[in-house]
Amino acid sequence: MSKNHSETAILRIHCPDQRGIVARVTDFIHRNNGNIVALDQHTDRNEERFFMRVEWELQNFELARDQIQPAFEFAIANPCKMTWKLHFSDYTPRMALFVSKMSHCLYDILARYQSGEMKVEIPLVISNHRDLEEVVNKFGIKFIHIPITAATKQEQEQKELEILREHQIDFIVLARYMQILSQSFVDNYPERVINIHHSFLPAFVGAKPYHAAHARGVKIIGATSHYVTTDLDAGPIIDQDVARITHHDNVEKLIQKGRDVEKIVLSRAVMAHVDRKTLVYKNKTVIFQ
Repeated sequence: MSKNHSETAILRIHCPDQRGIVARVTDFIHRNNGNIVALDQHTDRNEERFFMRVEWELQNFELARDQIQPAFEFAIANPCKMTWKLHFSDYTPRMALFVSKMSHCLYDILARYQSGEMKVEIPLVISNHRDLEEVVNKFGIKFIHIPITAATKQEQEQKELEILREHQIDFIVLARYMQILSQSFVDNYPERVINIHHSFLPAFVGAKPYHAAHARGVKIIGATSHYVTTDLDAGPIIDQDVARITHHDNVEKLIQKGRDVEKIVLSRAVMAHVDRKTLVYKNKTVIFQ
């Protein structure tokens, strides 16, 4: 099997719902000798909006990569008023991690990265503390310490943006980074900053969610991963999960179970983003299979 056989093009679209979209898109691929390997679609009846992800092999495809976008735009995207994104599977996205003092999400992502499970490049880790510098160094990744105070926030965020541009970072993962990003920072990476929130949103938001959950005698706790917007912890949700709780669990046990859920949910969200299986519309995220 040739190396090219596994290389694919991935197209994600949303547009006003109308008849014949699937036929038009698949016919475009078929007419250019493409072999479809994955297709998922969804129609939001309330929004009257159609969503679709299609992936096809580039081997024997008659259009060169730089010809696909203009051809598709002219033949289908413009007439159907599509919002769309085209990617290629052999491009490895460059991810930056932002961390503070907690290590569980960082360890999980770095382990998946080192094992080859997560197809990304991680050129650097940025932190507002030095606590995790030794951990990052063990993985051979550049650690950059950028302390932030209320007085220096604007200046330090500008420094972070310069570093991210210098290293050609495609997206950012906040692996329990305990700083609120400013609007100007987020605007530089729309739908490209992923956060993990230590609760099953929107319940028990705040600094001590597990204490609040324990006081309420909850039977489940959870975690939520979402794209970051300027509306704190209210961005489009990518993944969520829960863990069962009983009256035997004290606060420490809740924190342990919660951290287990957090790292799994965050890694699943990152994988969905890397595999081009997310599509944001308004404040919701369609997750393709």
